[in-house]
Amino acid sequence: MIIMIAAAAENNALGKDNEMVWHLPNDFKRFKQLTTGHHIIMGRKTFESFPKLLPNRTHIIITRQKNYHPEGCIVVDNMKEAIEKAPQNEDIFIIGGGEIYNLGLPFADKIELTKIHSTFEADAFFPEIKSEDWKLEHEEFHPKDEKHNFDFTFQTFIRK
Repeated sequence: MIIMIAAAAENNALGKDNEMVWHLPNDFKRFKQLTTGHHIIMGRKTFESFPKLLPNRTHIIITRQKNYHPEGCIVVDNMKEAIEKAPQNEDIFIIGGGEIYNLGLPFADKIELTKIHSTFEADAFFPEIKSEDWKLEHEEFHPKDEKHNFDFTFQTFIRK
């Protein structure tokens, strides 16, 4: 199954200047729990925003840069090739950023979204989830608390 996983605000904001504009520890825990042991597809800018390789995951990076070969990663130049590099009988996660989500949406079977109940200034956005294409299968609301400055909801969408 091809799964897009993201955290996006009410205005679909993902981040600004290649950084997230919120800190939600439980979202990070969920991301780690769902993606560990799997292939993760991302754009070069998303990859470069990480301090190091994410442990126990195979990194597939999509870039137009011909001489880009970070150690320990698979590098491709399009979404179709990225998907083909991953095992076809396992879950594959598309983890961003904005342009990569737009490229991945037609291929995705499922979306795991953390919806942050606020709006933010951003330069990267998650694509619109159209109700004619997607069914909300599950959601779990989390109120803000001492570790989370915003209310948020974990949402799971399945392609209709």
